[in-house]
Amino acid sequence: MKALHGGLAGAVLGVAVALSAPARAQTLEQAWRLAAEHDRTLAAAADDVQAARSSARAARAGRWPSIRSQASYTRFGQTPELDVVTPASALRSGPIFKNDQYVSASVQVRLPLYSGGAIRNGIDAARAGLKGASATERAVSADVKLEVAEAYVAVLRAQRALGVTRESVTSLAAHVRDVQAKYQRQAVAKSDLLAARVALANAREQEVAADNALAIARASYDRLLGAPLDRVPHLDPRLPVFSVDSLPLAALLARALHSRQELQALGARAAALAARARVADASRLPHIAAIGGYTHFDNQILNHENFSMVGLGFTWKLFDGGAAASEADALRARSRAERQRLADLRSRIELAVRAAWLQLAAARAQIEASRAATAQAAENLRISRELYRVGLASNTQVLEAVTLRAEAERNYEDARLDEGLDRLRLAYAVGAL
Repeated sequence: MKALHGGLAGAVLGVAVALSAPARAQTLEQAWRLAAEHDRTLAAAADDVQAARSSARAARAGRWPSIRSQASYTRFGQTPELDVVTPASALRSGPIFKNDQYVSASVQVRLPLYSGGAIRNGIDAARAGLKGASATERAVSADVKLEVAEAYVAVLRAQRALGVTRESVTSLAAHVRDVQAKYQRQAVAKSDLLAARVALANAREQEVAADNALAIARASYDRLLGAPLDRVPHLDPRLPVFSVDSLPLAALLARALHSRQELQALGARAAALAARARVADASRLPHIAAIGGYTHFDNQILNHENFSMVGLGFTWKLFDGGAAASEADALRARSRAERQRLADLRSRIELAVRAAWLQLAAARAQIEASRAATAQAAENLRISRELYRVGLASNTQVLEAVTLRAEAERNYEDARLDEGLDRLRLAYAVGAL
């Protein structure tokens, strides 16, 4: 019994600790999963894949036999009779149908034997369509990930900008107190106090603007995740690292041309159009099918009411005014157009990879430069304030030092976030996102 009470107390304590613990920071990977569940564009792309998959099944079904059945009931106002007249005699039969009515029914099986390549090329077109739809879905997924990543970094950037602004407010408020004390001792002119107060007021206005920018960034981010727009997300500042970060430019370019889903989607679209052109060409060729059937026909004249048959069906569209040839030409032209777009997209992807690689290198260099500038700006502010207290520095020098430190810290934070975002953009450019 004591063990039971002890276990229950431990469970209650564990629940209490879990409820009282702060929520864990949301990672970018978690944000991607949530966005994938709520993004309408990605859901539409998934439906396109399902539609393409069904179209592929329908195209493959064209190879299989088709079975058709029909039935009818007919009632006559006056039952027809056979009336045969010859030079030798005349013959009039009794009623062909009993009670002025009859029922007929039939079942027919049709198996295509030759279609001029229409079925085969239709299947090829449907497969290419499915490949293109799947590649488009993956491309849309990468687009959504990049959009979420940019919104994620925008929230982090706004948070850090607000922090830098608040540090400036705190520093300026302390400086105003120093100037106030010196002014009360008549050690400085009133203009120093007014200038310090104006600088503090401006910093507080910047704080309000930064706080508003953070609220907007959070709402934009929450919208992508399908969360309430007034939610305050707690984000993990660590961003994912991809293996492509350390690859040379030549390897990045080769990987992009192999992995970018937009290229595969365009190539598949061009192949599908070319296959559809061959289907149009095939419509001008003979089509042959094996036919088998069974028919029931109510009557009182024929010696059988049930009939079975087998045979060959032959159809050939001899003239259509050039419609099939024109349709095939149009489809081939559209396929060539897609190939042209594919070549242009390859060039633009190569440019995007090169630009992302250069931007990442620049961001890493900016981090080193801004880190040193931040330390120097902090030291400059400390020295300026100490000199001001002993009357060896002017009020303007202190205010400039506060501005320089805020600018240096903002540049450093921006450089760090730019480096993380540029790594994600490089991963997107090479198809690794």
